[in-house]
Amino acid sequence: MAAERRRQRVVVVGAGAAGLCAARHLLARPVAFEAPVVLEAGDRLGGTWVYAEGSPAPGAPPRAALYRHLRTNLPKEVMAFPDFPFDADLPSFLPHSDVLAYLERYAAASGVLPHIRFLQLVEDVSPAPEGGWAVTSRGLGTGGRRQTEHFDAVMVCTGHYATPILPDIPGLDTFTGQVLHSHEYRHPEPFAGLSVVLLGAGPSGVDLAQELAPLARSVTLSHRPPPVPGLPAGVIQAAPVRAVRGAEVLFADGTASRADALLLCTGYAYSFPFLPAEALGLRVTERSVTPLYRHMLPPCHPTLALVGLCSRICPFAFFHCQVLFFLAVLAGACNLPPGETLRREAQEELERYGEAGGDPRHLHRLGSAQWAYCAELARLGGFAPLPPVLRGLYEATRRSWELGADVYRRRNYRVLDEERWEVVGEEGDREE
Repeated sequence: MAAERRRQRVVVVGAGAAGLCAARHLLARPVAFEAPVVLEAGDRLGGTWVYAEGSPAPGAPPRAALYRHLRTNLPKEVMAFPDFPFDADLPSFLPHSDVLAYLERYAAASGVLPHIRFLQLVEDVSPAPEGGWAVTSRGLGTGGRRQTEHFDAVMVCTGHYATPILPDIPGLDTFTGQVLHSHEYRHPEPFAGLSVVLLGAGPSGVDLAQELAPLARSVTLSHRPPPVPGLPAGVIQAAPVRAVRGAEVLFADGTASRADALLLCTGYAYSFPFLPAEALGLRVTERSVTPLYRHMLPPCHPTLALVGLCSRICPFAFFHCQVLFFLAVLAGACNLPPGETLRREAQEELERYGEAGGDPRHLHRLGSAQWAYCAELARLGGFAPLPPVLRGLYEATRRSWELGADVYRRRNYRVLDEERWEVVGEEGDREE
């Protein structure tokens, strides 16, 4: 009879949605894994979905990038973990407080809470000489201490919405008004009566332009084409910012505008200060982490997983697939090729992406490619693929975005089965 396989000890860094998903599935496999250790720098679970005002205390983790009135830009029907639906009575597009409540229910239902160590800042994750990983964390509370523990595997679930990207704009340091990144924005009242220029027409830029329009003296949304449909009538859409000169903002088309505030909706950088990137064979830039096998595993260290790097995805379902794939790898149900083969495959994927005209800044932006990606993880990991209805509803939502920023969140949806869904009303209406 074969010797019984030793249970593996896995640490999860971060107790946001990805970290909770990782811990839930580790707990569900007690034969293969010990109960997980979840290290969370904050004082509660939820990660990105924890709303807080004010500046964090010195040495504390940064606040989440939430504003008071944020609503999801995907319907709950595609946001949910596949094995844990949202409350059916909620509208499709949720305020952030409902998403946090959902994550709290998910953690309680799966028994994760006792395994989370709050106020634990991870300072170093390095390969241990004897194999596995040496993980050093420091307590942030009163009497907090530094400790190093050994683990067989690491799941990094810290997200990528904590380190703002600040654009290099000539003359920005001469601006006479207020400059802040959307990460610092919480509500529109401080901008009442001001002329505000927002840089970037991603989800936050569009949302904040809508919020500010009723209160600000003027709102200008500066971005590349095409125009954003459905913005309030008073919002001016301008070309990208070329330079700043005192109170004057100069745009690429030669026009200019005076502003009291610049709001930088310019995205977030990848940042893993606790990882020795060079020792792991990784290159971490603002926009990418390379090379990674399946956007996830350092080729020479495949017992470490970076969960949730990708954007333009159905996040919770995506985390679910990545977590199950990685656990299949650790448990031996999915045998990976040698490290050099993984490295070569990751490099070849990078080259194909570049040859196809891919923008290096968008390497991890999947969009419609997420479905084949998740299906391949399911095939390799031996777990059930995502139901086709997710793709249909996700793509229908993306099409509805094109109708206008003021329209798409009015719709409510109902999933009928694994393939079909329907629209059931707008602004909270429900069919009986």
